[in-house]
Amino acid sequence: MPSLPQEGVIQGPSPLDLNTQLPYQSTMKRKVRKKKKKGTITANVAGTKFEIVRLVIDEMGFMKTPDEDETSNLIWYDSAVQQEKIAELQNYQRINHFPGMGEICRKDFLARNMTKMIKSRPLDYTFIPRTWIFPAEYTQFQNYVKELKKKRKQKTFIVKPANGAMGHGISLIRNGDKLPSQDHLIVQEYIEKPFLMEGYKFDLRIYILVTSCDPLKIFLYHDGLVRMGTEKYIPPNESNLTQLYMHLTNYSVNKHNERFERDETENKGSKRSIKWFTEFLQANQHDVAKFWSDISELVVKTLIVAEPHVLHAYRMCRPGQPPGSESVCFEVLGFDILLDRKLKPWLLEINRAPSFGTDQKIDYDVKRGVLLNALKLLNIRTSDKRRNLAKQKAEAQRRLYGQNSIKRLLPGSSDWEQQRHQLERRKEELKERLAQVRKQISREEHENRHMGNYRRIYPPEDKTLLEKYENLLAVAFQTFLSGRAASFQRELNNPLKKMKEADILDLLEQCEIDDEKLTGKTAKPRGPKGRITHYVVKLLKKS
Repeated sequence: MPSLPQEGVIQGPSPLDLNTQLPYQSTMKRKVRKKKKKGTITANVAGTKFEIVRLVIDEMGFMKTPDEDETSNLIWYDSAVQQEKIAELQNYQRINHFPGMGEICRKDFLARNMTKMIKSRPLDYTFIPRTWIFPAEYTQFQNYVKELKKKRKQKTFIVKPANGAMGHGISLIRNGDKLPSQDHLIVQEYIEKPFLMEGYKFDLRIYILVTSCDPLKIFLYHDGLVRMGTEKYIPPNESNLTQLYMHLTNYSVNKHNERFERDETENKGSKRSIKWFTEFLQANQHDVAKFWSDISELVVKTLIVAEPHVLHAYRMCRPGQPPGSESVCFEVLGFDILLDRKLKPWLLEINRAPSFGTDQKIDYDVKRGVLLNALKLLNIRTSDKRRNLAKQKAEAQRRLYGQNSIKRLLPGSSDWEQQRHQLERRKEELKERLAQVRKQISREEHENRHMGNYRRIYPPEDKTLLEKYENLLAVAFQTFLSGRAASFQRELNNPLKKMKEADILDLLEQCEIDDEKLTGKTAKPRGPKGRITHYVVKLLKKS
């Protein structure tokens, strides 16, 4: 069932640890570390134990740096990194984790945050099994069990350690009275009618790439892993609750069963590809488009829950960075999803450190594609470092010589001077936003050309769907911001955030007209462009 929340995290030796070498030998040759050349993209991979990461770095033509080098363009860690590490990064650098993502990647945090959204939007968040967090919700759980007894109903529950990994400590129960009241546990209703493959229960490992939290950008990889149980499924009863090979789909658990089948093809064995599964659905007249649409919606709605936490934590790490700047963080997430017999997807958990172990050919093929396509999408360039250093030097000189594009307004300034000062500030803000919009357009053009097997699922092209997601984002931010982070809330409500390039150009033109009126200059002839409405100008003044 749920599997591997942090299976890529370096922990102590364990009998269930994945073999992270490459038992499946690829035909791709490792490159010998060469002397660093000027203009080379560099990567620090000291923080990963997975060989496939190093192989993909070589295939991209990046140069691996010594372990102690902190100046690399790309930094890769298997486990989550401290916020201080992200705060120290230069703007040209990229690291493969966001701060705050633990809010959906720890089982107890995910349950807590989902419960808040369910209270506000119950019809939108129906893909999470009913969940209780122990010890805080022990009494609520016992009351629920009592109600079931009154109705003469019996349900099965799956019990997991709050911050467990790799299937450790998971059990099934039917009698809630036996649960300890003070242990830190997650208790969920067990989905008893799963979609079966050849009589076996299975789950899907879906790979998701988040390239930015400001603005939010989410990509879904159109392949992944189908991970099957190794005992034919029978609905839970008193006699089979302990048969974990039947009820759990964790690879870390099932690989120890003698019935686990390793196969070099994608359509046989205990581990298969989602590409093959999609073809299987199509061959059996299932609605494949709806399947992917449901998966995409589950992923976006889940990351909407995380977005306020991630954005706030990111801003805390990167103070002074203009909103919409190039993100120094990205993240490859592993979503574990179970399908019920009606093909409805249910979220089991999210892994911020999905395993990149490759002990079968199918692992190698899928995970190489996930990593290679992700690095191409990031668009790390040799010029990024040079431009960043030049910008830092220019800013330092401006500070040194007291240069500023806008002069300070002195006390006792006239109304005319105040109007000019306000106008100059507005023009600077508009120019900054225009530059950000143009950078975003450039990024999207690159993404559209280099998506490979990824597909952008947020923001979606469908305007109705986008409006639905934005409404959910507004609810998520309202929940997060209630009573705190007032300045953060004001920035989010800035009307400039949603303006397109043409709108900003119109506003800049209006500023020029206002400036000409104030200085008594003759108005220059203007083109046929429409003016922004008086209402929006007033909004900008308020912001």
